Amino acid sequence: MMNLFLTRAARVSSLTKHNAVAAFNSSRCVHSLPLAATVEAEEISGAKPAEVLNLVQGKWIGSSNWNTILDPLNGEPFIKVAEVEESDIQPFVESLSSCPKHGLHNPFKAPERYLMYGDITTKAAHMLSLPKVTDFFAKLIQRVSPKSYQQAFSEVYVTIKFLENFCGDQVRFLARSFSVPGNHLGQQSHGFRWPYGPVAIITPFNFPLEIPVLQLMGALYMGNKPVLKVDSKVSIVMEQMLRLLHSCGLPVEDVDFINCDGKTMNKLLLEGNPRMTLFTGSSRVAEKLAVDLKGRVKLEDAGFDWKILGPDVHQEDYIAWVCDQDAYACSGQKCSAQSLLIMHENWSKTSLVSKLKELAERRKLSDLTIGPVLTFTTDALLEHTKNLLAIPGSKLLFGGQPLEDHTIPQIYGAIKPTAVYVPLEEIVKDKNYELVTKEIFGPFQVVTDYKNHQLPIVLEALEKMHAHLTAAVVSNDPLFLQEVIGKTVNGTTYAGLRARTTGAPQNHWFGPAGDPRGAGIGTPGAIKLVWSCHREVIYDYGPVSKDWEIPSST
Repeated sequence: MMNLFLTRAARVSSLTKHNAVAAFNSSRCVHSLPLAATVEAEEISGAKPAEVLNLVQGKWIGSSNWNTILDPLNGEPFIKVAEVEESDIQPFVESLSSCPKHGLHNPFKAPERYLMYGDITTKAAHMLSLPKVTDFFAKLIQRVSPKSYQQAFSEVYVTIKFLENFCGDQVRFLARSFSVPGNHLGQQSHGFRWPYGPVAIITPFNFPLEIPVLQLMGALYMGNKPVLKVDSKVSIVMEQMLRLLHSCGLPVEDVDFINCDGKTMNKLLLEGNPRMTLFTGSSRVAEKLAVDLKGRVKLEDAGFDWKILGPDVHQEDYIAWVCDQDAYACSGQKCSAQSLLIMHENWSKTSLVSKLKELAERRKLSDLTIGPVLTFTTDALLEHTKNLLAIPGSKLLFGGQPLEDHTIPQIYGAIKPTAVYVPLEEIVKDKNYELVTKEIFGPFQVVTDYKNHQLPIVLEALEKMHAHLTAAVVSNDPLFLQEVIGKTVNGTTYAGLRARTTGAPQNHWFGPAGDPRGAGIGTPGAIKLVWSCHREVIYDYGPVSKDWEIPSST
């Protein structure tokens, strides 16, 4: 695999001398590592564990503390991660501090770097799209965050398409400015997109390539210097991607990469004082960071995502399939996963639930269409199911049982795709609401139904939620769509017969709404919002009128 990286690197012809040296040093560094650090994904095992290093100030480094990651499918210790301890963060602090607030580049400083990143992106898009490289990353994702090959491949595909969107001149177009005429001759105001300088990126386990690559490249495009932390369980994916980017000309000093626990990262953020931190993950951690960093954060936190089926019934098989994909693909471990399905009574009279049950029950561990849950144990998932079933009128629609005949370690969860029906009138009761709307990052959803006159109750229940990431309004009735969309707030809302909650591509904004700290991902607008701020420069050259006199004091 790495020979493929290096062969591609040898063909890079348009790098500056500095970048060529950086790419060469990076390639030599990769080549000098033990083979286990860069083997094909299928070769990583307890007998042949991989190693993940850190990158700081342009150098790959190990650590005195190695965290052993268990194979989520069989419990073998198959990856060793060099985790930085609190006492060893000083090089990372110094690296962040070395970047000025005005960034590594901006419209007035080193503008050639916009072009450089266009070239890097062009090479990376081509390289990642090579079938062997695409397959390598898809299988590597499967090894650490088990999902079906198609789901893992789709993650790589979206990353490729994102990179293709920012090839050539597209990076510098992100820094497009505007001008407004002033009050007199020689005066003009100009608005510029300005970097923050030193920044931090913290991303979760469920999309180990797509989320960190899209946010990392956005940060770099705008002129920032990021330190990147990915969940250690999956950080091998971004370690390999960084090596690929180095071979495509990414200067090794432009990005730091740290593996550590949450406490150590929190200390790095407090001492390194990045000007902005992007956090994707749980609401609890997001709120702590917002306080610790005095609001200098952008958040894409958890989402208890809902789907409403309107009164018009169409394409029953298709709707059932989308519901199954939204709730159970990637074992439900998506921040956009369908957590609550709200059916109009017209849908309750169809065979939708039975068809959804059939689709859920065809998922199997052998092809990873269902797999380990990395943030909840089996006992915790079953306990939550039990608690919901204690609500009057609730019933188990399907699932609610552990997976059978597997070797998934007990630290992870392993249950069949599960759906629990809870009556709407019970959901809205204060004593039940928090339990029902608890986000379960796994193959689990709550199902309810409503009558025409109960739509205001549904909307009131949605208003009470605190996380507003994705939503779906499944209807081709324009008046129904108008009513629901106009009285909800989710940042990425799909509307119409084919509406879904998951599967966001790179061509539209993905992120929450209703919170000024909300972060987006994927689009030029998202990059500019998250990774740059507005700076206004007012030019006022004159001339001053020849008959000007000092006026009276005011």
